[in-house]
Amino acid sequence: MLRKAWKPIAAIVVVGTPAYLYYASKSEHHQTFDLAVKVKGADGRPEMANRALPLLPMKILESRLREYATVGGHARPGGPIWRFATAALAANDPMEDANAQQIVQRDESDPSAPGDYLFFAVMDGHGGRETSQLLSRVLIKAVALELSNLVTNPEAESPLGLLDSVKSLIWSPSTLPIQAALDADPQRVSRVIQNAFVKLDAELINAPIQILANNLDAEARKTKVVPDLSQHPMALTTMLPAISGSCALMAIFDTAHRNLYVACTGDSRAVAGVWEKTADGNGQWRVDVLSEDQTGRNPNELKRLQSEHPKDEADYVVREGRILGGLEPARAFGDARYKWPRAIQETLSQVFLVGNGRPLRSPPSLFKTPPYVTASPVVTHRKLSFSDNSEDSSEKTMRFLVLATDGLWDQLSSEEVVSLVGGHLAGLKGTIPKSDLPALVPTVSASATIEGKNKKKQAGAGSWAFADDNVSAHLIRNAFGGGDEMYFRRLLSIPPPYARRYRDDVTVTVVWWEDGNEDNAKFASITEKVKAKL
Repeated sequence: MLRKAWKPIAAIVVVGTPAYLYYASKSEHHQTFDLAVKVKGADGRPEMANRALPLLPMKILESRLREYATVGGHARPGGPIWRFATAALAANDPMEDANAQQIVQRDESDPSAPGDYLFFAVMDGHGGRETSQLLSRVLIKAVALELSNLVTNPEAESPLGLLDSVKSLIWSPSTLPIQAALDADPQRVSRVIQNAFVKLDAELINAPIQILANNLDAEARKTKVVPDLSQHPMALTTMLPAISGSCALMAIFDTAHRNLYVACTGDSRAVAGVWEKTADGNGQWRVDVLSEDQTGRNPNELKRLQSEHPKDEADYVVREGRILGGLEPARAFGDARYKWPRAIQETLSQVFLVGNGRPLRSPPSLFKTPPYVTASPVVTHRKLSFSDNSEDSSEKTMRFLVLATDGLWDQLSSEEVVSLVGGHLAGLKGTIPKSDLPALVPTVSASATIEGKNKKKQAGAGSWAFADDNVSAHLIRNAFGGGDEMYFRRLLSIPPPYARRYRDDVTVTVVWWEDGNEDNAKFASITEKVKAKL
């Protein structure tokens, strides 16, 4: 029960400034807590002030945790059983995250059949939700189109052909254009995926320019006076996805060729759990990080950016981990303010946005040689080994993949996520001290996590909660308090716009696969430990 007196409970560092949460209870039915928020003072300058906010009951917060939670599955006779779960939690209003998934079955005439393509993607929007929402509808389909073209016309370099009408991007699932087998060469497929991302971003960035070009008559070309197209039916439809931005993370499972591809544009992260046998027969989870956080704090991204711009920009192309001191992700869709030349930005703002009362912000002061941001992804390949007693079965077998926007990784490490998913799959229930989980669900690292932010993680004290059937909701709960119910309530009770200073939108998709009794044996050793421990 909450005390009746005010009491400081936690210091959360946000942009280097400590902010303090307080709580109080006027009655059991009217609990409140104080939040330190930034407001305008009497002189117009920002200052910190306490605001009393309702402490929401668990019933409401549990509902929010389940609001976007979904589960699904897919199976073929004789093949593994695929399962996937997605959940999301908003900090912004509206939420700027998005996600998508699509399963495409191989045509029976395909010589590589049977087999399927499983696409999963999470998008982390910023500066608005328009780019991420568009990507949730078109990104998988754009990649599928390029993959299909690889098979039907492998030597062709034809464009997607989507520029003429942005609306044509939004196809129905029944018309997803993939009927032939994908090329089984991982290097070639990786290049195709990369090209698909780049082409789609070019379509988004160039769409407003094309509309302007189509609406310039001879007189306008002669006088160089641009028209006012603010009321054009596609004015905001094309401009907003271009000027807002979004990271994108996609996983493609090619079950026929047993290939996994992970394409990362931005600072979302993909982490796999690989089950491996140990000498004592108990086994452990190997943490395989399949992407790097692509921000200016990533040494690889810093080196790339410096190599793409004149030497006199080397000292400021990245400032304080951000591109030109502003944008955090070094790769993203949209973000035209970092891609269009200054003159084009000024023209398109006048043509499409001024008449709508929302002129485009000027580019950063250090802006000289665009583009500074690319949508080109880094594509990682892994070979899948399904445990079917075949000759390619090995001592190490990937069992699940986690795709999540950076809102999750701001709070949890790659190792913690693998341990939490491994424990969930093993059937753990209840509240478990954080110090106990490594013994119950042991993990080792296969690859280091490249952190893209200057993160200050919470101390290891506390407990994890195993209370959700949906494994993605399970991860979100533990990112924001886990077994500490009061902390969970306070953090999730913070409303927009204040919430964004304490947590980010978060979207999580977990994909795992099962192939019979062998899995039960693998997880039994963990379950037995749990029972003995509890």
